[in-house]
Amino acid sequence: MKIGHRGIGREHRPYVIAEMSGNHNQSLDRALAIVDAAADAGADAIKLQTYTAETMTLDSDAPGFVIDDPKSLWAGRQLFDLYHEAHTPWDWHPAIFERAAARGLHAFSTPFDESAVDFLESLHVPAYKIASFECTDLPLIRKVAATGKPMIISTGMASVAEIDETLRTARTAGARDIVLLKCTSTYPATPANTNLNTIPVLRQTFGCEVGLSDHTMGCGAAIAAVALGATVIEKHFTLARADGGVDSTFSLEPHELALLCTESERAWAAMGGVVFGGTAAEAKSLAYRRSLYVVKDMQPGEAFSADNVRAIRPGMGLAPKYFETVLGMRAVKSIARGTPLDWALLKG
Repeated sequence: MKIGHRGIGREHRPYVIAEMSGNHNQSLDRALAIVDAAADAGADAIKLQTYTAETMTLDSDAPGFVIDDPKSLWAGRQLFDLYHEAHTPWDWHPAIFERAAARGLHAFSTPFDESAVDFLESLHVPAYKIASFECTDLPLIRKVAATGKPMIISTGMASVAEIDETLRTARTAGARDIVLLKCTSTYPATPANTNLNTIPVLRQTFGCEVGLSDHTMGCGAAIAAVALGATVIEKHFTLARADGGVDSTFSLEPHELALLCTESERAWAAMGGVVFGGTAAEAKSLAYRRSLYVVKDMQPGEAFSADNVRAIRPGMGLAPKYFETVLGMRAVKSIARGTPLDWALLKG
């Protein structure tokens, strides 16, 4: 499959998405700077989230509308106020997308309702991302799938049955190219709660491309995901965590995103195939294996012993496995110290 002209799959380097989310801190200038920093770091795409507080929730203090988990980054926050702070104004989208195009980045978004899909279609986005919390919103899935564009679907919290239902719905509605992202819907996520071994199972079970939406700190989980077959990596991204913002705590900074882009490509390249016996690149190194050499000058008829034969580098003589065989055999002629041992030099 492709997003734009960029191939997605194990024959291509990992597709890295920088998730801006609310890290613009309600500044368009900062949003554009994030786009530039993502491009400089080597990302393939910048991703937004398209919603308003009104399309996400109600302005209410009733139970469920205020985050009451004391361990949450947003403990005590009213959902409406949090979404209002984090949302990306819709009239910013064209400027952000234009800057991304100028910097060679794909730009697309996560829509949270049908009006957001209609708006994003007017901007000709190349793909759509479905958030984990909307993975089971089948009317939204149908709306996005009907565009015929690639869908990247996070699967945080979703059961096998729910993922299957989502995929069947998307495919029936017109989606052809789908990537499932393993995701842990905690912010931040711990490595111990990330369960990357799910990635190859997702691929085998559902027959589509797989990746990782990563909320852990650092790059370790993402690099490991590539080794398990992830072809898409999504990480939240900010200019500096110290600047604050609703998602800053678990977002990468520019130097970290650059490291992720470099090391994920190295991990992908290193996977290669199953090879025994050395590669063509290793051929010259065969010369530095150990082999049997004469280490003292020898006279004709002199017996070979541990005193005058040793296994040393380079590898131009007989293999070390013949050491016991040659002991006691005799030299057919004078042999100078430093001569690689060969059967033609031995008798007996």
